[in-house]
Amino acid sequence: MGIMKSCVVFVMGTAYGVYVAQNYDVPDIKKLTNTVLVIIEHIEKNHRKPKKDDVV
Repeated sequence: MGIMKSCVVFVMGTAYGVYVAQNYDVPDIKKLTNTVLVIIEHIEKNHRKPKKDDVV
């Protein structure tokens, strides 16, 4: 009984995802993720504590 319910939920979720992707302007997750990672790296570099060797 549990496997049948899981399969039905999976198929319904997949069908819903296909419908949404075809009928709505869904953002590209890969581009969004890359943009967030670039911003995080920029913030990290700018707010990093200086190394002992860099202190004058």
